[in-house]
Amino acid sequence: MRDNFKREINYLRISITDRCNLHCTYCRPKQGISLQGHDDILRYEEIIRIVSVAINMGLIKVRVTGGEPLVRKGFVDFISALNKIKGLQDMGLTTNGILLDEFAENIFRAGIHRINISLDSLDKEKYAQVTCGGNLQAVLRGITKADEVGFSPIKINTVAINGFNDNEILDFAKMAFDKPFQIRFIELMPIGQAQKFHAENYLSVDYIMNKISTKYVLENIENEKNKADGPAQVFKIRGGQGEIGFISPLSGHFCATCNRLRLTADGKLRSCLLREEEFDLKKLLRGNCSDTELQNAINEVIALKPKQHDIICGSENLRKCQRNMSAIGG
Repeated sequence: MRDNFKREINYLRISITDRCNLHCTYCRPKQGISLQGHDDILRYEEIIRIVSVAINMGLIKVRVTGGEPLVRKGFVDFISALNKIKGLQDMGLTTNGILLDEFAENIFRAGIHRINISLDSLDKEKYAQVTCGGNLQAVLRGITKADEVGFSPIKINTVAINGFNDNEILDFAKMAFDKPFQIRFIELMPIGQAQKFHAENYLSVDYIMNKISTKYVLENIENEKNKADGPAQVFKIRGGQGEIGFISPLSGHFCATCNRLRLTADGKLRSCLLREEEFDLKKLLRGNCSDTELQNAINEVIALKPKQHDIICGSENLRKCQRNMSAIGG
């Protein structure tokens, strides 16, 4: 599958639920959100059908996200079914890690061996603050269990927030020095709830990189491995076991190499995280569409994929993404 700018589209991020067992302040409003009902989200068999059709069009990779995917019943059986689809070459999972200690072994056996864990603070009080009550030790136990089970790579996703975890940048870098993990610093994006405090809390990748360089030497990783890390610029930390990645959707966007589509929990297919255009695949599926009609819909979304997003860092008139991250899928 190629879009109008000759980019090969072969990667689908799948949100299977908008529900979460945390309440991160930049993701969900304090008053909560209106959660989708059971009939409002895609059934597992509908997701399997979408993936099967997309594979015949050139899809090779999926990542399962949420909300928090581990809170949806039947998750492990769904992963096992995904893993049986002929032609699917790569499956990954993004989780907040709260339930990972319990589920890691079953997830690994079901076929997912690549995992990203969202973690924005290594301080238990600050972690509880940003997640509205989350248990940091539960996440750390989950990371340890994932390592013991054999997940590789294990990537820790850290949203950099000025005034919150900017004083922990070197602590996260030390984790990459001590452990064979990839710590990935992500610029805060003006999506949903994060729009309200984006300007004052934004940290650029350059700032983070300079901070780390005061203590550690970062060595660029050339070759095919860096391509496999998607939008992240990845560096080896000299003398350490792990790696550090930087994801800069605003200060140095990676739109020119974007290869992905996003499927929301309620069945909307999006060509870009930071654009509002969506196609309702759920409505199509529940109208008993043919595989050809489903392919045509997917091609229509690919045709809408922009050359790049139009969010400009520092702009007062930036175009904002209105849906919360929990609805779109991280």
